[in-house]
Amino acid sequence: MSTSNDLGQWYKSIPPITRTWFTACVVVPFATRFKIVNPINLTLHVRPIIRRFQIWRLLTCLLFYPLSFDYLINLYFLYQYSSRLETSTFDGKPADYVFCLFFLAICNIILGIILSISVLMEAMIFSVMYIWCQLNKETMMSFWFGMQFKAMYMPWVLLLFRWVISNTLQVPLCGIIVGHLYFFLVFKYPQDFGGAHFLQTPSFLYRYFPNDRASVSGFGTPPPSTARRPDDPENNDRNPGRQIFGGRGHVLGGN
Repeated sequence: MSTSNDLGQWYKSIPPITRTWFTACVVVPFATRFKIVNPINLTLHVRPIIRRFQIWRLLTCLLFYPLSFDYLINLYFLYQYSSRLETSTFDGKPADYVFCLFFLAICNIILGIILSISVLMEAMIFSVMYIWCQLNKETMMSFWFGMQFKAMYMPWVLLLFRWVISNTLQVPLCGIIVGHLYFFLVFKYPQDFGGAHFLQTPSFLYRYFPNDRASVSGFGTPPPSTARRPDDPENNDRNPGRQIFGGRGHVLGGN
């Protein structure tokens, strides 16, 4: 009973948007495992979308991934980095985070169609991970064998890791490209180059996802917790040594 209570409390502690995304990424793959749906009908293919009007594929291709060890790794990264992003940069601004995920999804789907990638769950996760890492680039991360590096390099380290274990770069690289596009348009270009804010959250989203509180900073401006000053003790997510896949009881990047 205690274990089930702890699991329930952990689930409820996940930020709401991340919890919805996380739940969908559990339900959809397990629905194929129990043969409720055929996985062939969930992947991204243009012909059935156009000819048979199977528009649900535009959503399910972002939520489906074959059940495997890689799936568990991806699910863990989804939980870790989406939670961190939702509770830092987008804290109290659910409409902005929903719009962020929507933009990432649209761009990943476009790349998926161009490059004939049928499963895009991993690409979406890499996009979110890349954005968090750029907003917390001075945070020190630890990898296997005691290797340490700044968070800004972490997506590239994981990209290399994915290439070593699965001999593929295409899907995570697409996620990184899309994540960089969002980061550049929303943060880098307006702040560092004085450019216009090309991406603005549609006003109707605020009616369905109202701000929880007065935001510390406007959309497109990282809050103080993500300021990138290496000598600031409040930096680095209040932890100078984030762990990835190991190190003193921390696994897969978590605290």
